[in-house]
Formats: sequence, structure tokens, C-alpha cells
Amino acid sequence: MKTFFSSMFIENEKLVEAEINYPIKLEYYKIINEDEITKQEGIKFGIYIVKTEYKKEKVKIEDKIIQYVSNDERKIEEILNTLKRNEVPPVTAEEILRELSQKTIML
Repeated sequence: MKTFFSSMFIENEKLVEAEINYPIKLEYYKIINEDEITKQEGIKFGIYIVKTEYKKEKVKIEDKIIQYVSNDERKIEEILNTLKRNEVPPVTAEEILRELSQKTIML
């Protein structure tokens, strides 16, 4: 089951700097796992990120599910806040989570 956490549009200044001339929206969701792995491993929460590019010719959607991240709901919300604050898109989410866990900032 997934629950909405937060969404945002990437700042226009950053888009202009990257020579992107269309809006990009990022959405962050908290996943609550309810399967056998959760029962065995105790890892209850995951993350789902959606990036929507509103191009003139079409809308492009990219998403990423990271199913098993933490069993602590407070930590998963801290991670989601960090991802949102840094405007992390789906394509780099796993790499960022690895860096966070190596630095033991969140995980």
C-alpha cells in the first residue's frame, strides 16, 4: 500500500540553468509493505518516486519503487524529506539512499 507524502515542482531557475523549458513535478510516496518478506525481515517501509515532465508534445512519466528501506516510520519520513529537499528524481534515488546509509545519516 502506498500513501502520498509530498510533491513539488522543480524550481524554474534550476530548469533554466539546465536548459529545460518545461515544468517537472516530483511526487514522493511512503510504501507500507504487507508481504512475507516484511514478516520475515521486519522491513516494513519503502519509497515510491514519480517524475512527470510536462513537455509540449507529450507528458513523460518516470517512476521508481524502492520496496524495502526501513522498519522505522520516522526514519522513512526523514528520508522522504531529504529526497524532497534535494529534489531527487527516480533515476538517482537508489544511489542517494546508498550514500545516506553509508554515512549513517538516516538508515
